[in-house]
Amino acid sequence: MTDPSAIEWQQSAGRVPYPEALADMEARANAIFAGEAGERIWLLEHPPLYTAGTSADPAELLDPRFPVYPAGRGGRYTYHGPGQRVGYIQLNLANHGRDVRCFVSAVEGWVIAALAELGVEAWRAPGRIGIWTNDNGREAKIGAIGVRVRRWVTLHGFSLNVDPDLAHFGGIVPCGLAEYPVTSLAALGRNPGMQAVDDALKQSFSAFLASVDCPQRSG
Repeated sequence: MTDPSAIEWQQSAGRVPYPEALADMEARANAIFAGEAGERIWLLEHPPLYTAGTSADPAELLDPRFPVYPAGRGGRYTYHGPGQRVGYIQLNLANHGRDVRCFVSAVEGWVIAALAELGVEAWRAPGRIGIWTNDNGREAKIGAIGVRVRRWVTLHGFSLNVDPDLAHFGGIVPCGLAEYPVTSLAALGRNPGMQAVDDALKQSFSAFLASVDCPQRSG
């Protein structure tokens, strides 16, 4: 298994503009592929904005009250903003089994394990990528997953709702799932703060790497 200490952890203060983050990710992905930089986990927050994945349906952009950016990742529309922990994961899957499905499942499992560290039960839902939990008896989405893999190097990652303004999600149909609400740690009565969230992600990181390192499929 990859040594977790070999992977850089970057935590950005303030709110990183989305175009700046996208350019940084692209440059880092190129450097990782070329062997000029190491793998990285980048934790940050963005100012309020919407991103459009490669499957975004314009009809699901209900009220573009914030800037809308094409993201290049899979999926549909999503929201990023203050109070949401965004994790950009930049690994070279050529060194981790070359299995994109396994990688996406591992990312989901990582966020679920971090939430468990914070006392929140969460789960995967068949046919619905993302992280789900119970909000007053109703299944609600607390985290989103959106990734891109280019030349086996990963870009983008996950977002976890810590204490965002949930009304901001009303400008879109989040991930194309109008029938399910969006929730957050704060809405569930658990808001430990960003540092505690980051600590929980670090606590679960070794298990995440182990699950990413799937055996390469044959044939």
